[in-house]
Amino acid sequence: MPARPPRIAFSTLAFPAAPLADALSLGRSWGYSGVELRLIDGELIDPSMDAAARTRVRRTLASGGLPVAALDSSIRLTDDDPLPRLRGFLALASEWEAPLVRVFGGELPDARDGGAARQARLAAAARVLAAASPAAERLGVAIGVETHDAFSASSVLAELLAMPGAAAGGAVWDSHHPHRMGETPAEVAGNLAGRVLLAQVKDARRAPGRPGGWQLVLLGEGEVPVPQMLALLLAGGYHGWISVEWEKRWHPEIEEPEIALPQHLRVLHRWLETAGTGEDA
Repeated sequence: MPARPPRIAFSTLAFPAAPLADALSLGRSWGYSGVELRLIDGELIDPSMDAAARTRVRRTLASGGLPVAALDSSIRLTDDDPLPRLRGFLALASEWEAPLVRVFGGELPDARDGGAARQARLAAAARVLAAASPAAERLGVAIGVETHDAFSASSVLAELLAMPGAAAGGAVWDSHHPHRMGETPAEVAGNLAGRVLLAQVKDARRAPGRPGGWQLVLLGEGEVPVPQMLALLLAGGYHGWISVEWEKRWHPEIEEPEIALPQHLRVLHRWLETAGTGEDA
C-alpha cells in the first residue's frame, strides 16, 4: 500500500491583517489540512500573552478545524540568553497542541582567526538546544531550526545539529534559502537526512534590482526546485507537514492569499502525486 502523502498547511504570514478565525476558515475552504502559526490576528506571536488571550486562541483553533503544524518564533539561538523565550514558546505550543516550535539559528562570525569565534557561537547555540531539551520532551514539542540567516545553507545547519547536545533540535527546510546559497535539493537532503521536521515551500526568481535580489512568485513561476525537494523528501520517507509560506506580511506587493494559496495547493498536489510515482515533473 502506498504511503500517505504529507499533509499541506499554510502559514498565517499570508494574512497580515485578517483575524485568525477568518484565515482558518479560508484555508480550510480551499482544502488545506493545517496551519503554521506566525501571525495571530495580524500580530507576531508573543509567548508572554495573558491567559485570556491564550485561551481565546486555543478556542479559535479548535473551532477553526485545522491542526497546528508549527508555532513560529523569531528566536535566534545565537542571541544572548534566548532560553527563557524558547521555553515560553514551548509551553505555548503545548497549550495549542502544536508539535513544533520553529526557531532561527541567527548570526555567526566569519571564519577569521581559524574560525574559533564561529565554533564558539555554534557551541553556544547547541547548548541552548540542550538546555531546552527537558522542557521540550516533557511537553511533547520538538524544536526546528530553519535554514535561515547564517544557517541558510543546510551545510551550516548540519554542523549545528551534529554538535553535542543538539540532538533535541531538528531542521526546518525552507525551499528558498538553501537554493539562494547555491545548494541543490540533493545536497540539502543529504545534509539534513533524518532531521527534517517541517518543509516550508516558496518559489522565487532572481531580481537584482530588489532588496535581497529575489522576488517571490507563485509556485512554479520561479527557479526554486520545489518538485525535486518534494521528490527527495518522499523518497526519504518524510511524513511531516508541507507548509506554504506565502510571505504577504513581509512582501505586500505579492498576490493576495485568495490567489496564491489555492494556486499553491493545486500545484503541490500535482507535484506530490508526480513525486510519488517517480515520474518527471
